[in-house]
Amino acid sequence: MTFYTYQYLADHQQINSVINYAVILILLGLLIGTFMYYFRHRLQTKYRDIGIIILILLMIFCGLQVSNLEEHYTQQSEATQMKPFIEAVARDHGLRTNQVVVNSTTLKDGIIVRFRKQDYRVNFSPNGDNYTLTRAHVVDHHVYLQK
Repeated sequence: MTFYTYQYLADHQQINSVINYAVILILLGLLIGTFMYYFRHRLQTKYRDIGIIILILLMIFCGLQVSNLEEHYTQQSEATQMKPFIEAVARDHGLRTNQVVVNSTTLKDGIIVRFRKQDYRVNFSPNGDNYTLTRAHVVDHHVYLQK
């Protein structure tokens, strides 16, 4: 079972976005270089064909990046909702925020909160302004902590 710390939710970065940006920049450079070669050697159409292939790859990676950005904004807004919840649990039980971990990055009914080596299931009210912690026992005791 994977648990997430407050620090992870606050500083979560997407490495996939960085890789996609790097690939897009490399493909853009290759595309410019290929078209420069094509305009210099107009009789050799292989440079035009290579340029078209690079352009298609560039469009695919740009589409992937747009999809990743949408997913990143969704995860960021959900993590933004989770941080005040962790702060509230820590404040209610006299803990620091780094002592409380949760098993989900989204705020929903039924998540598991762990502090003081004990697990609690969270039940939210219908309007979501209060919560109840019920002692829970997990089946898988192998915990992976995402910091």
